[in-house]
Amino acid sequence: MSDFLSHYLVPAAILAVGVVLVLGLVNMMRGGSPNRSQSLMRLRVLLQFVAIVVIMFTIWVMRG
Repeated sequence: MSDFLSHYLVPAAILAVGVVLVLGLVNMMRGGSPNRSQSLMRLRVLLQFVAIVVIMFTIWVMRG
């Protein structure tokens, strides 16, 4: 279980945050819609929360 979490789920969560961050930056640099930028920022914050929960759960599982 901890191998799956640490080798697949944690990197996937971090990658998802990075992809949304890059999409937001690209949208901003191209002068895209402010509404899209706001939606991407909200999604990034949500994904960061999920990533932190996954990382903390992984640490908890690996300790026990």
